[in-house]
Amino acid sequence: MIGPIRITAALDKETAELLEKESKEATLSQSEVIRRALRFYHENKSIMDVYLQKKLYTYMDMLLSGEHVILDVSHLLLFLSLIESSPMKESFWKECREVARSHAEQFKSKVLTPKEFLERLEVCNFFRVNIESENEFTLILFSETSKEFIKILLEEVFKTMDAQTEIKLDLAKIRIKINELNNSKPIKPTSPPISKFFTNKPILG
Repeated sequence: MIGPIRITAALDKETAELLEKESKEATLSQSEVIRRALRFYHENKSIMDVYLQKKLYTYMDMLLSGEHVILDVSHLLLFLSLIESSPMKESFWKECREVARSHAEQFKSKVLTPKEFLERLEVCNFFRVNIESENEFTLILFSETSKEFIKILLEEVFKTMDAQTEIKLDLAKIRIKINELNNSKPIKPTSPPISKFFTNKPILG
């Protein structure tokens, strides 16, 4: 049996303190912490990309709360297309606006600007965002069927943000211009690190 290969690594003070802290909390040797950290990095280094990290955090934020489900786009479009021919159409859109208003209130502590909200919905695959300028955006829809649904959601969230906006509907597109953002922006809360979503139990063998 081949024995362990020993290496020497130079750590700065902050990293050394972090290693000691993690070792004590996990009741593992420092060598074992380093081995696990290296294996974890090897298997998950793709999420070190800043854009992907942001998407991953958004997915976790939505799904781990149990308030969202993953739904195939075809199913969503099927439901929305049925609404168009339903005698309850007006009632549906009215209630949809009320739900959007409720969601807008929930977003207050998480999403501070119209741009951040558009980026969050883009992660949900409702559309692709083209940034024309600091205050102008074009949403490229994947289907005309979702246009009214998205428009209502945008209107209610922007209203809660006290953002003066122009929303123009185009063929498979929604054009947005932010004329004014009246609310005073609080300090943006720091997104919890990815590690928040993992337990202290061993992840790797």
